[in-house]
Amino acid sequence: MTQKPVNVWTRPERGARGPAAVHSLAELAAVAVALADRSGLTAVSMRQVAKELGAGQSSLYRYISGREDLLDLMADTVTGEIDLDVPLGAPVDDLLALAARTKALHLRHPWLVEIPPEPLRLGPRGLDYLEYALRALAPTRLPGGTKMEIVALIGALSAQFARVELSGSGADTDRQAAQAAYLRRTASEGSHPHTAAAVADRGARDLAEGSGAAFERTMRLVLTGLVPPGASA
Repeated sequence: MTQKPVNVWTRPERGARGPAAVHSLAELAAVAVALADRSGLTAVSMRQVAKELGAGQSSLYRYISGREDLLDLMADTVTGEIDLDVPLGAPVDDLLALAARTKALHLRHPWLVEIPPEPLRLGPRGLDYLEYALRALAPTRLPGGTKMEIVALIGALSAQFARVELSGSGADTDRQAAQAAYLRRTASEGSHPHTAAAVADRGARDLAEGSGAAFERTMRLVLTGLVPPGASA
């Protein structure tokens, strides 16, 4: 008989044989998150988590099958930090606010941007997040598949903006200045008039606003295109 696939959310915390579980999935997740917050995602290993728990590495396999399960637990645990009790109103505004909270989560836990994205990397808290986002989209006439794609895009863009912001915080400013000067000079030589106009406009905007405003403007532009007024019920 073919065995049904089991993930970390459906795997029993105590097997049919062996001693009772000493630790819980929540404990494993908390230790792994603390390690990643302190030393980055590369510091998170089955060996190190076991050491932090004062247990043998082999004992962790009573709870999880490997590091991928650990990543699932970590991502789901911190997703629970996102406030899903915010009242809903207009879809675009609601999703924009959710995207801002999602980006803030990635900035609090920089290692999140290093976890390989998977369409079904969803645990209980991730499902709560998905349900909230889909509830925000409920007033629209968009098909279910499109709604799911919009939610996935919100997560991806929020993570990408956080990644850029995090990388910029430790960037070589002299190198960035040299690159910006090259772009302006080359664009203004005449062979790239559209680029020159866009660079000039972007430069003015950069002086007038911070990264938060750029994120909000870009996300609103994207969401307005995906959820047009005509799609509202």
